[in-house]
Amino acid sequence: MSTPNGFPQHSRVCLTRSMEGGAVQDLQAKKAGKAAKKEAGGDGAPPKTGTPISETLKLLPEELKANMKIKSITPRPPRKPRLERAASLDEKSWRKWRRFRTSQESLTDPNETSSSNGSLQEASPSPPARGRASNPCCQQDSLHSSPEALEASPGGKSRAGTSDLGKRASEISSAFGGLLRGKGFAGGKPRLSQIMPARPLPPMELNVASHSLRTANRIDSDCLDYRHYSQHKFGRVSSSLSDSRLQGNGTLYDNCSTDSMRSTFSVLTPIRAKDVRSRSYLEGSLLASGALMGAEELSRYFPNRNMGIFVATWNMQGQKELPANLDDFLLPTDPDFAQDMYVIGVQEGCPDRREWEIRLQETLGPHYVLLHSAAHGVLYMSVFIRRDLIWFCSEVEYATVTTRIVSQIKTKGALGISFTFFGTSFLFITSHFTSGDSKVNERKLDYNKTIQALTLPKNVPDTNPYRSSSSDVTTRFDEVFWFGDFNFRLNKDRETVDSILSQNPGTDVSKLLAYDQLTSEMSRGSIFKGFQEADIHFRPSYKFDIGKDSYDTTSKQRTPSYTDRVVFRSRYKDDIQAVKYSSCPVIKTSDHRPVFALFRVKVRPGRDNIPLAAGLFDRDLYLTGIRRRATRELLKRRERKDQRSSSICSIS
Repeated sequence: MSTPNGFPQHSRVCLTRSMEGGAVQDLQAKKAGKAAKKEAGGDGAPPKTGTPISETLKLLPEELKANMKIKSITPRPPRKPRLERAASLDEKSWRKWRRFRTSQESLTDPNETSSSNGSLQEASPSPPARGRASNPCCQQDSLHSSPEALEASPGGKSRAGTSDLGKRASEISSAFGGLLRGKGFAGGKPRLSQIMPARPLPPMELNVASHSLRTANRIDSDCLDYRHYSQHKFGRVSSSLSDSRLQGNGTLYDNCSTDSMRSTFSVLTPIRAKDVRSRSYLEGSLLASGALMGAEELSRYFPNRNMGIFVATWNMQGQKELPANLDDFLLPTDPDFAQDMYVIGVQEGCPDRREWEIRLQETLGPHYVLLHSAAHGVLYMSVFIRRDLIWFCSEVEYATVTTRIVSQIKTKGALGISFTFFGTSFLFITSHFTSGDSKVNERKLDYNKTIQALTLPKNVPDTNPYRSSSSDVTTRFDEVFWFGDFNFRLNKDRETVDSILSQNPGTDVSKLLAYDQLTSEMSRGSIFKGFQEADIHFRPSYKFDIGKDSYDTTSKQRTPSYTDRVVFRSRYKDDIQAVKYSSCPVIKTSDHRPVFALFRVKVRPGRDNIPLAAGLFDRDLYLTGIRRRATRELLKRRERKDQRSSSICSIS
């Protein structure tokens, strides 16, 4: 049964499917809407203003079509329903995933739309239509998907009642209303509506660098105050002047070479070109701001302006054999962190000095470099510093003094190394004084000769010449550490000392120190004037049987004594704080035990008008030590692997 216009009675279904198939284009829809409005106004009476919508919705489909008289629309017969087999669970899950993916793509790219029904067929290209937010395709899809709309009786009457017919009429009228308003269909498949972002999208950048790689190089707006952030994050990191001026709001650099210039996760801070122009790393600037040794760089590496220094002395007794492991000596377990500088003095050193320095480098690892080493006969001194602090050291100078009457025999004397770190001058002296229980005066003469004959500094200027003395080298430096085998003994017989040690096996050695020669002479002011020594809580470091924990058991029966000491002095009060003062009892290759001390030293800013070391260190020693360290670790891993793979069988 058909209407005068040629539509069958179920034409609403056909029209819906024809629109779904893509027969009606946007331009035709607009023309049809205008023609329908024009003819409707000419043939029939125009609707009165204020006509309720409910009356319009109650119209039958035939009346609607008669009033509208849509032209230029060729109806198509309804498509046959596509029969699909039952989808498995895997296919259903795959379709859900496909639908989710295509919806994400349509949301990500505002210029492209993709299907939302999970089909693999590509959508036909069509010009983007305005007002996609309310697309009538979705309404039509929901319309013909209902069983009431798809099922019609052969006689042309709907199975539903009058209310259902009115409901379907309202849906069709709303669909035709959207068509008359110029809302065309972009294609045969329903489209997702475009979602506009809340904020405007960032402009496109002509940059070959990956966006995911460049995100770490942004200046986070939440971390604009980088000084407080870095101190909280890294503890000892502070911002420089150039860093405090460089701020941004999530800026990305346009050039790949500057992408790594700034990172909130990096300790290093960017350097402005104008700051580099205003100074030279070799000659320096006399200005306070921008100086390499100035307050800005000092605060960046040492916010509290305190550095850690490890000072050790050991009489090796000329033994060729070196300890198998120096970790307990250089890296004691008590402090949680390693120190910034390591200074080791040796008396009666081993014949192979180079091998000893390689062993030190191997133990300290790749974080430290040998700033300088010197020797005077069998007196050795090595200064290691953290590799990132090498640039803030001046040229290193050293001098020697022989205290023996015959100067060719260099077993007794002194060796001094000096340099300036930032604005603080350091002097390290290791000595080997005259031996003998009763030769206190000779040892005091050795001290006096050393402070007078040690010619330091040479080229590096004095940081405070007004407080210096030409007759005492220790007054010409800010911080002085003097360590070595001073050979001062205990004024007591062996039996009394053994009795005190047996009564106090722990760290209470106050009764022994009452007989110490050095403590008595320092209290009188006859030696080491202005020097201090940390409290002693370890047993005497001399004299042991080699390889044992027992003191001298030979026929000489030498009295145990504190011959190996570390003393210090400073121009300024409380600049040096002793953190630990102890010995290393696990190293037993000599009759002396190594003695070490940990200090916290205050560092002051300086000026660049001094000869700088410019990062000079012993590169060959560094490479050899690191190579040995890696080889040793590989051997350990191989031994552990062999132990796990081997099996032991026992026969009873």
